[in-house]
Amino acid sequence: MVFGCVFYYKPPKKINSIYGYRTKRSMKNSQTWEVAHKYCGWLWMRFGSVIAPVSLTCMYVLRGKDIDTIGIWGGILVMMQCLVLVLTIPLTERAIRKNFDEYGMKKEQ
Repeated sequence: MVFGCVFYYKPPKKINSIYGYRTKRSMKNSQTWEVAHKYCGWLWMRFGSVIAPVSLTCMYVLRGKDIDTIGIWGGILVMMQCLVLVLTIPLTERAIRKNFDEYGMKKEQ
């Protein structure tokens, strides 16, 4: 959720290869870069607002359980969180494709 807020409200100003939502499509120009960060940040805030309470609830329920139970359920929880993060990639790419052509030029709406 924190990185979602950062990407949405204060995305990296310049296209770079170190920090940010970096795909071939998002790095075409500054407009695609900005749209990608706004959309990805919005998704991360929304998904995070759902997954954070689920994660906290799971960890609360597992409090005091044996190490194997915590490890198994903790692993499942981390896999679920990673799946949500990976899911944002095709959704963000679709949003960029909807607004820009393959050359990064804004489509007429």
